[in-house]
Amino acid sequence: MPYTSITETKIKGVFTIQPMVFGDTRGWYLPELEVSELEAAIGIKLGIAQIASSFNTKAGILRGLHYQNPNTQGKLVQAVSGSVLDVAVDVRKDSPTFGQHVAVKLTSQEHNQLWVPPGMAHGYLALEENTRFSYVVTDSVYDPSSEKGINAFDVSLGINWGMTRELIDLKERDLQLPNLKDISLENLL
Repeated sequence: MPYTSITETKIKGVFTIQPMVFGDTRGWYLPELEVSELEAAIGIKLGIAQIASSFNTKAGILRGLHYQNPNTQGKLVQAVSGSVLDVAVDVRKDSPTFGQHVAVKLTSQEHNQLWVPPGMAHGYLALEENTRFSYVVTDSVYDPSSEKGINAFDVSLGINWGMTRELIDLKERDLQLPNLKDISLENLL
């Protein structure tokens, strides 16, 4: 069993994951993904389409909150170096937790992961310089024509990024994203 724990959060389908780390005086070995065991624990077939990474040169870089519709994606995410505050917002319009979010600190020291299923807007804030973030993406690869997003500072979401707005570096296009209440239903999942 390569996982210490796989725990569903307050949002159905979003799981925190702690892989087992096997170490000795020489270092460690980490099975980051055991497909069949993770599929059994979360109850879906992963259908891995892509493995990707992003690199953040400084603390305070915020990426997100993004989702795709159509061509939805699930994501298994982790900080490979450094640490992030990872956020998943439920944008499934018929979900009882619609508009709610889960925020989890992912660190390279803890090797913890988050499973973000299709139907979530996703984003993260780099908490350290030289943070590398890894995504195992399911269902479809990135499709710019399907990309949608939500304003990361939408007060109705209640996300505490743990950093003042002045210290956060957000791409210009993400600054223009609408608040959740301003997104038409056909653009939600």
